[in-house]
Amino acid sequence: MAVLAFFVSHWLLCVFFQSFFQHRYSAHRMYTMGPRTERVMHLLTYLVQGSSYLSPKAYAILHREHHAFSDTEKDPHSPHFFTDVFRMMLHTKKRYDDYTEGKGQPEPRFLGGYPEWPLVDDTLRTSWVATLFWVAAYSSFYIAFATSPWQFLLLPIHFLMGPVHGAIVNWCGHKYGYRNFDSTDKSRNTLPVEVLCMGELFQNNHHKYGSSPNFAARKFEVDPTWQVMRVLAKLGVIRIATPQRAVWPEPREAAREAGAARAA
Repeated sequence: MAVLAFFVSHWLLCVFFQSFFQHRYSAHRMYTMGPRTERVMHLLTYLVQGSSYLSPKAYAILHREHHAFSDTEKDPHSPHFFTDVFRMMLHTKKRYDDYTEGKGQPEPRFLGGYPEWPLVDDTLRTSWVATLFWVAAYSSFYIAFATSPWQFLLLPIHFLMGPVHGAIVNWCGHKYGYRNFDSTDKSRNTLPVEVLCMGELFQNNHHKYGSSPNFAARKFEVDPTWQVMRVLAKLGVIRIATPQRAVWPEPREAAREAGAARAA
């Protein structure tokens, strides 16, 4: 029971901070916060994600490229150009490594506006000592509390939690599910898997309303990360920076259908 509770907690916290800090803040700047609060959130993201921590800078650049080139050959992780999810993620990893190591140069429009902290993003993220510490910490918990050998099969997921989440979101969110909005890409909303991804699998909504901090658009859709953001905003921890909200049906489309109905 302890192992399952630890796994579920680590899973949800990791995907929350990826969505909250690396995605909605680093890539999109959907909200603002003071410099001290930013440092706290930055550090919490590293402490929660541990060995799978992703550079906010590289994450932001890749994600902005994903929006600009969604489901084209320039998209860093479109599932429609790879035979399986593993090849897609290896391609993404190579481009991520190029940006973190300074080998690749993205277009200037994708640069800037993301938090940078060399101690965390460069030193700790690349340190083998730190990585081995996290691996040892996760393993020690399993050794102490695992009650069945099969539970150790969950252990490797802790080591690569961030990339695992990225693989699920980028693969499923552009292949499976329903579409609320027409778009030039192939983004989809993937329920019920969305429950495990803290709002990240409302990909069709997000690609239509890229600045909306609430990824949900319809009454039956719930974005858990947005609910946390609402509480943090009321407490004054963050300030929502964009007035855009995902709306279904799209106002222009609704007006067009209403006009067509009147004409008929």
